[in-house]
Amino acid sequence: MSKRDFYEVLGVSKTADSKEIKRAYRKLAMKYHPDRNSDDPDAEDKFKEASMAYEVLSDEDKRSAYDRMGHAAFENGMGGGGFGGGGNFQDIFGDIFGNFGDIFGQSRGGGGRSRRGSDLRYVIELTLEEAVSGCKKEVSFTAPAPCDTCDGKGAKDASDVVTCQMCHGQGQVRMQQGFFAVQQTCPHCHGSGKIIPNPCSDCHGQGKIKQQKTLEVKIPEGIDDGMRIRSTGNGEPSPNGGPPGDLYIEIRIRKHDVFQRDGDDLHCVVPISFTKAALGGDIEVPTLLEGKATIGITEGTQNGKQFRLRGKGIKGVRSARRGDLYCHVRVETPVKLTEHQRKLLKQLDESLASGGGKHSPSEKSWVDKAVDKAKDLFS
Repeated sequence: MSKRDFYEVLGVSKTADSKEIKRAYRKLAMKYHPDRNSDDPDAEDKFKEASMAYEVLSDEDKRSAYDRMGHAAFENGMGGGGFGGGGNFQDIFGDIFGNFGDIFGQSRGGGGRSRRGSDLRYVIELTLEEAVSGCKKEVSFTAPAPCDTCDGKGAKDASDVVTCQMCHGQGQVRMQQGFFAVQQTCPHCHGSGKIIPNPCSDCHGQGKIKQQKTLEVKIPEGIDDGMRIRSTGNGEPSPNGGPPGDLYIEIRIRKHDVFQRDGDDLHCVVPISFTKAALGGDIEVPTLLEGKATIGITEGTQNGKQFRLRGKGIKGVRSARRGDLYCHVRVETPVKLTEHQRKLLKQLDESLASGGGKHSPSEKSWVDKAVDKAKDLFS
């Protein structure tokens, strides 16, 4: 199979300068790189072809030889090294992109960098009263901590920790595969960049062991369900000498028997008798932290009506004032009536019926409205 013209491969003219050639190769390399085209078997061949073309046309001497003799200039060892003899694909690719790993998600050597420890999560359950007034809570949990025996180094002695000779402390090795190279975690040190010939007997070279921790946590006044409190530095220790992670305490609030929270406001249901609803009067209602309060029920109060007590709600974590307490009236129907009570209610019913719609909160009952509507339709 004959080789394509290198200028044609890169899509440039024979008078193209070095910047045009470099730009053309960069575009093709990004398009056909095998890591981005795992489902295209032809991509690798196109990628290699573009790399060969760039290796020649980016070198002044090789380009001059190619312009004079074509592909024959690099056959049988002619032309100053040929393909792959003196050139290195990683040098070519690095010249264009700086570092192979930066483009395709690899990291530049991980062993020498200190990494922050992982964060931990702990869920704590509070009563509504505790959340509203604030409190202190002890939390106990099991978490990795630096080994006391080796001081977190993982070795019996500090001199036992040596630099990995395979990756030279970088934690990654570069593997050459034909015309392209990949970086991967060092199989010898597993990415740490260090080797411990004599590991600590307590932590087995890990530098950390599981320990039971108990912390006192201050719960701020007005905290709400789902909020988190951060305890700095109480997460997992770093695997290689970096700062520890943090502990995040997530708040869960138990359901209350009386009150429901809505932001900084509280809601509760207040049952009243139908006589109190009809006649009106004062009733006592509960508050969350201040005992009982009094509200005035207006004459003719209907089921579901709400009354607001200002400032009897919650002062949230980020609020400047307290919310309100909303009392929702539920009118209760009496049960287990005596004969005397039945007689009185019948008398009341007859009296209300004789008064017509004036005793109804809507002036006319829905039956009366339906009859009136029918009369209008057929009159």
